[in-house]
Amino acid sequence: MRVLVIGGAGFLGRQIVGRLVAQGHVVHVPTRQYQHGRALLVHPTVTVMQANIHEDVDLNRLVAGCDVVINLVGILHSRPGQPFGPDFERAHVQLPKRIAQACLANGTKRLMHVSALGADAQAPSGYLRSKAAGEQAIQAAYHAAGNDGFTIFRPSVVFGPEDQFMNMFARLARFFPVLPIAGTKAKMQPVFVMDVAEAILNSMSQPWACGQTFDLAGPRVYTLGELVELAALWSGHPRPVLPLPLSIGRMQAFFFECLPGEPLMSRDNLASLTVDNISHAPMNPLLGIVPTALESIAPVYLKPAV
Repeated sequence: MRVLVIGGAGFLGRQIVGRLVAQGHVVHVPTRQYQHGRALLVHPTVTVMQANIHEDVDLNRLVAGCDVVINLVGILHSRPGQPFGPDFERAHVQLPKRIAQACLANGTKRLMHVSALGADAQAPSGYLRSKAAGEQAIQAAYHAAGNDGFTIFRPSVVFGPEDQFMNMFARLARFFPVLPIAGTKAKMQPVFVMDVAEAILNSMSQPWACGQTFDLAGPRVYTLGELVELAALWSGHPRPVLPLPLSIGRMQAFFFECLPGEPLMSRDNLASLTVDNISHAPMNPLLGIVPTALESIAPVYLKPAV
């Protein structure tokens, strides 16, 4: 099949592209800057295409002739706004809506969309509210067309080599003797990046996945504080975690937001931590995944170089 992977140059995208190639699919990966996708060119059936996915002309050109479109686009930060900021609106709501419309207009058989565990219109953070709005936009477009050729995935925080979660805490542990963290009691159920990739590929052509939403979570629930301590320990720099009250955490996050570049933590990120990020049911057995334990993977890639 010919598969378009939007966001294919990212952490999850690289794993999905590699698996698609191994299964014999022809893969197209759009990127605004060609050099961001150059690492994927080692795969013989991957074409990296410079394009702006936020432009309808480019998007329709990319989708045309594809059997499957996989949307992995997600951002963690946005300028403020209600019910969510403009950057969340553009990436998490308008883009999925336009991708769905392009798939329907071009006769694409399947749209696979990655949302987030905890997405809800009433969620405490703009991130989670915008993810819910993106899901609703896809569902509305397909239902209006009398079509159920979409599948939505809601992963918990994703771990694996080169992740921006466990690795971030491991880096902090290198430089700080104590790790002051707000939201340490928040519960999470980290899921292995390859499990997410396999779940998407295993359901890509299956009729039972049409019109369905699947939670993707690992086998064990942790608190954020436990995960921070484990990242520090496995990276060779065990550190105590100092729980901060949310009020202090908001001040800390505001300070990070004022620094140049992507903030380490935003107030919206902190708001997401006020609700547990866990699945209330085991991963659907139809997906064919036995969830991988964090303890079997993270110590390997966090281990300090000798």
